[in-house]
Amino acid sequence: MEIRTPAEVWNERYTEPFASYGTEPNDYLHEVAERIPAGPVLCLAEGEGRNAVYLAARGHSVTAVDLSEVGLANARKLAARHGVTVDTVVADLTTYDFGDSHWSGIISIWAHMPSAARPALHAACARALRPGGVFVLEAYTPRHLHRPGVGGPPVVDALPTPAELRRDLAGLQLEHCREVDREITEGKYHHGPSTTVQVLAFKPPAGAAGQDSRDDRRY
Repeated sequence: MEIRTPAEVWNERYTEPFASYGTEPNDYLHEVAERIPAGPVLCLAEGEGRNAVYLAARGHSVTAVDLSEVGLANARKLAARHGVTVDTVVADLTTYDFGDSHWSGIISIWAHMPSAARPALHAACARALRPGGVFVLEAYTPRHLHRPGVGGPPVVDALPTPAELRRDLAGLQLEHCREVDREITEGKYHHGPSTTVQVLAFKPPAGAAGQDSRDDRRY
């Protein structure tokens, strides 16, 4: 049996003759986009670019990172159709250099990672934000596993809980970290009732400690 790399798996998906997750931005990102300060924004595991293009149209300088060169090629085409520019970087998030105090916003929409890799990834995000910068995340949670066939990884290790994310993001000020039940319609592969965690967090000014809202309510 042939074992394919994650990049090969995603390249195959993004060769399909349609946008796998649609061309409209994620609903939660659309809800909180106005909270992102002016300046450069980094989109993680950005795939075919729908969120990056949306943010570029709002005036941000956007960099999209993904394993899939095919997905990012599609992202550039989508950006051109919308009359905006998105910088694209083919990279593994576990080795990507996020920089220090550079980004006004970091966007993690469905950037599911193994549990062992998440703490270091989220610590890198916290370091890379400017003071006042915003971290936005939506991911499926373990409670989503009872909803097969509507999207998301089928293994619990890739699905973070609110408690895990609060630990990972202890250096940021959490406005909310909440588990929600909601309907998702994003192309062919994210479609139906879903359980997700949504995070909105801010980088405190230099010398200020992060504060945790402890908001893990379920809706």
